[in-house]
Amino acid sequence: MVLIIVIVIVALLVIYGIATFNGLVKLRNKAQAAWAQVDVVLKRRADLIPNLVETVKGYASHESKTLTEVMNARNRYTKATTAEDKIESSNMLTQALGHLFAVAEAYPDLKANTNFLELQKQLQETEDKIQYARQFYNDDVTQYKNKCEMFPSNIIAGIGGFKAMPFYEIDEASREAPKVSF
Repeated sequence: MVLIIVIVIVALLVIYGIATFNGLVKLRNKAQAAWAQVDVVLKRRADLIPNLVETVKGYASHESKTLTEVMNARNRYTKATTAEDKIESSNMLTQALGHLFAVAEAYPDLKANTNFLELQKQLQETEDKIQYARQFYNDDVTQYKNKCEMFPSNIIAGIGGFKAMPFYEIDEASREAPKVSF
C-alpha cells in the first residue's frame, strides 16, 4: 500500500513538472511572438524615417543636427540585435522623432506638404501600433515572469533554464516633451 502511495505521489510530481515546464515554454513562446510583433512595427517605423527625413531636409536643411540625430537613432535601431538594445534604441528614436516634429512646426510650407503629411500620418499610425504591440508584449512578459518567479513553478523554471525577458518601458528622457526654441 505504501509503495502504491509513493508511486502515485511520484507520478503526480512528474505530471506536475511536465505540465509546469510546458506552461513555461508556452508563455515564453507567447512573449517571444509578442516581441516579434513589436519588432515588426518598429521596423516599419524605421523604414518610414528616411523618407520623412528627406522630405524635411528639403524644407529645413539647416536643421541638420536634428536630422542627423534622427538618422543616427534609426541606424542604431537597425543595428540592434537584442531585445534590450532594440528597446533602448527605439526609445532614442522616439525622442529624436519628437524633436523632428517640433522643428517641423516652424515651417508652414513643410506642414502643408502632402508628402510630409502622409508620412506623418503613417508614422502616427505606426506609433499607435507600437503602443498596442508593446502593451500586449508587456502583458505576456508579465505572465511569463510571474510563472518563472512564483512557487513552486519557479523550481521548474530554474531547472529548465527559463530566463526573464525585459519589459518594453520608455526611458526617462522619452517621458519629457521635446524643448523647442527659435
